[in-house]
Amino acid sequence: MSRATAGPEIERLISLLAKLPGLGPRSARRAVLHLLKKREALMGPLAEALADAADKIRACSTCGNLDVTDPCAICAAPGRDPSVICVVETVGDLWALERASAFRGRYHVLGGTLSALDGIRPEDLNISGLLERASGEEAKEIVLALNATVDGQTTAHYLADKLTPLGVSVTSLARGVPVGGELDYLDDGTLAAAFRSRRPA
Repeated sequence: MSRATAGPEIERLISLLAKLPGLGPRSARRAVLHLLKKREALMGPLAEALADAADKIRACSTCGNLDVTDPCAICAAPGRDPSVICVVETVGDLWALERASAFRGRYHVLGGTLSALDGIRPEDLNISGLLERASGEEAKEIVLALNATVDGQTTAHYLADKLTPLGVSVTSLARGVPVGGELDYLDDGTLAAAFRSRRPA
């Protein structure tokens, strides 16, 4: 059992920060020391921003994105194509696609993937909302942008089976050699996926 080296308020702050992804106890301790050194410049504004976010940010009832408005800014944007819906596992995946500026349609956040090991069933995900949107007159194509994991692929197959009878086109992201990637450094699964996804040169 580790010994407390600071007061309970500081230890509580370290403990809370250590729960964030990518931050262990050591990193959290360094972050807290930095916050305390820059108390006026960082700590007050951070506390205010956290309280503001906790109070105002909510999940979009249409797609599941996080925003201060409902529907979110992406769902409400008039310039986006409502006929193409990109399905992602998490809001983080949605943000990654937006950063890449590669997609100008709408999104749908599942909230995870099917997983027998973790006991995550179809009713635990936002699948019913997706099927409802895919049944609408506007929807023409559903892009399954799920991670290339066993659970991601299982979920993609399940969704394809449910979506195809609705008359929409169901597509998925190409898998394979990343831009700038060297064949010698790629794993076997990526190389196999690259061959399966090959196209005319």
